Amino acid sequence: MWTSPLIFFIILLLLSSFCVADANKGQFPNRFVYIQTNLLVDQNIDRVLSIIAQAKHDGYNGIVIADSKFMRWDNLPSKYVDNAKKVRSACKEMNISFIPCVFPIGYSDDLLSRDVNLAEGLPVINAPFIVKDGKIYPDDVINIANPSFEEYSDNMPKGWSFLDQPGKIGFIDSEIKYDGKVSLRMQDIGINDPIHGHGRIHQKLKVRPFTYYHVSVMVKTENFESVNDTRIAVLAPNGPSLNHLNLRIDKTQDWKRVDITFNSLMFSEVNFYLGVWGGKGGKIWWDDLRIEPAGIVNIIRREGTPLVITSEDGKTVYEEGKDFDGAVDPKLGMVPWAGGYEVWHDQPIMTVPSGSRIKDGQKLLVSYYHPALIYDNVVMCCMSEPKVYDILKWQAKQVYENLNPDGYFMSHDEIRCQGWDLSCTRRNLTPGQILADNVKRCVDIIKEIDPNKPIYVWSDMFDPFHNAGKNGWYYLVKGENPWYGSWEGLDKTVIIANWNSDENKRIDSMKHFSNRGHKQILAGYYDSNPSNIVSWLKDASSIEGIIGVMYTTWRSNYRDLGEFAKYGFQSH
Repeated sequence: MWTSPLIFFIILLLLSSFCVADANKGQFPNRFVYIQTNLLVDQNIDRVLSIIAQAKHDGYNGIVIADSKFMRWDNLPSKYVDNAKKVRSACKEMNISFIPCVFPIGYSDDLLSRDVNLAEGLPVINAPFIVKDGKIYPDDVINIANPSFEEYSDNMPKGWSFLDQPGKIGFIDSEIKYDGKVSLRMQDIGINDPIHGHGRIHQKLKVRPFTYYHVSVMVKTENFESVNDTRIAVLAPNGPSLNHLNLRIDKTQDWKRVDITFNSLMFSEVNFYLGVWGGKGGKIWWDDLRIEPAGIVNIIRREGTPLVITSEDGKTVYEEGKDFDGAVDPKLGMVPWAGGYEVWHDQPIMTVPSGSRIKDGQKLLVSYYHPALIYDNVVMCCMSEPKVYDILKWQAKQVYENLNPDGYFMSHDEIRCQGWDLSCTRRNLTPGQILADNVKRCVDIIKEIDPNKPIYVWSDMFDPFHNAGKNGWYYLVKGENPWYGSWEGLDKTVIIANWNSDENKRIDSMKHFSNRGHKQILAGYYDSNPSNIVSWLKDASSIEGIIGVMYTTWRSNYRDLGEFAKYGFQSH
């Protein structure tokens, strides 16, 4: 990890005024560094101050700083504000613009820590439940053939439609197993399929539309090199992937149960896979596969995500508090801390109180909403909920009052679920129109609290050549081409941090924003060769309104600040 003593900051502070002024002539007016940190940790302050000093020495003139604590001002010790102000003061002393990230719309964990029920909800419609001994349980069955691979012939499990290269990649293993007589082993995937690295087993499953399912399977590994490419994949025919969760497995581990959940949405059949895309070396074993209804794990409770329980024929609607109780999950958004959503835990069980119209043995239909968890349990907020804007306004006010920044960077990026819950559907807007309204309201909030400061936003959700294009399904956002037209809500004064560096699309992307009157900075680097920015700048040379670049690292690697500056500060 790159570190530098605080004295380095002091030395460079003294030297910077002598060595930077002439070097900056003719450079882009905006030369930023993106810093993700936690300002509550004292040692991070020294590191950030050193990065700022190094950046100043190399000719940068602004930092964009992302800290989840910007959403938690009222839940922190007083030293947090002191630490944040140290960084702010250092920027003032060195004439470096201080631009905090606000409004976590795509990665909403921090916003949701203030109200976990503001998560966007996927609908469960008329899921069958049954009453047993005064408790209400899920009553649904999903049939999966040969889930523990006990029936097989020549390394091919019966009931499954295919296994990649039985006897070369896929094997029935009678020596190492978790349950029963055998397990399924995959090994040497990259050797036997060097082009694709496919090691998968598949079958089609019949599912109930708009139903919430839990999948678990035992996994063991040995020197397995592709843990990040291992998936439980649930794909809708001619539709989206219904699960995007990363499996938390290690390169070498003993048997461990891994869990995912998925909502079948409008589909009655899915393609189900266990396996690896991009496999290399090592071994992985699968055993004891289970699929069951997920019950009310992570049930969202707010007015825009109504819970409705009816009789089996739908004619009787039951009343919460009189006919049933316990329709809440105390772990929703609280694991391991507020704003953290856990994919699976013990199901909360609803109960039938004395005097209820619901009788033992009765079958019920239950409709409700639950969040979508993406990759490492990332959850999106509902942009149609009024309370979201109360929180965003509160955050902007806290940032302004504590830090008086030089600008604001809105964190709208990679919004992967939206448009499904009642808060959204009753507006009769597309997700793109919902986002357009959202970003307009966000800009208005900043202008009200701190007018005349520059406002920045990531490009992807407003770029028809990126995530806002006519690209079909986008993760678990409702409908095809869901974000198209979102840019209509962008005030022309908003500066775009364009990270569409795809050489086949970036010219069109830059032209799209330029033609709409936006100024742009190019968010380059991404922990690769610093010289990669050169070709992007050449493509940008004929486009009006390119006013800067930003050193953007996702790995907190600041060793290449000087090298990137050498290539990136001059227009081409």
